Amino acid sequence: MANEDQDGRRYAPAVDRNRGPILSVLRDVMPTPGTILETASGSGQHAAWFAPEFPEHRWVPSDFDPDNLISIDAWCRQAGAANVLATRVLDAGAKDWPVADIAADLVAVSSVNMIHISPWEAGLGLLAAAGRLLPANGILFLYGPYLRDGQPATESDAEFDQSLKARDPSWGLRDLDQVIAAAKVHGLELSQQVAMPVGNLSLIFRPKPG
Repeated sequence: MANEDQDGRRYAPAVDRNRGPILSVLRDVMPTPGTILETASGSGQHAAWFAPEFPEHRWVPSDFDPDNLISIDAWCRQAGAANVLATRVLDAGAKDWPVADIAADLVAVSSVNMIHISPWEAGLGLLAAAGRLLPANGILFLYGPYLRDGQPATESDAEFDQSLKARDPSWGLRDLDQVIAAAKVHGLELSQQVAMPVGNLSLIFRPKPG
């Protein structure tokens, strides 16, 4: 994450590039009004950008790093997003998530660029929680780069994967088939796969019927 403004807003340049394409997909797949839980909200730019686009929903940002909460709240205040609930600390890898107050009307879990910048255990925790919490019409939305048949889709993805592993050996691009298989274990099936700019993917998982 890049520079920080005087009010605590951190700035991630990638958000300016990916928010438009992501929003286009979210508009197509978002279920009926309810609560959207965003994991790994990071700087908060996505929450500030997306929440006003879904005025009939409640948007709940969260992040593993408590230091990011100041930035998330500052971005949402600056955007005047009235439907954003209080940001919460959430460890995706934890067995129990602090979501008892929103579980009853949760319709979507959104996770942008998380599972490759965290241990695989966090990704598994995300899939487990989504499978446990989402209603029959709910969705889990994942966005980011993925390995295809164990290989990076582009040369830049290969370089990115190596840079992530250099920062933390538990990080790195995840294999698409591995993610789909892990989701199935937790009662989720891949409903849609949308090709995005620079080789990224949007993945929409839904609870398996029955």
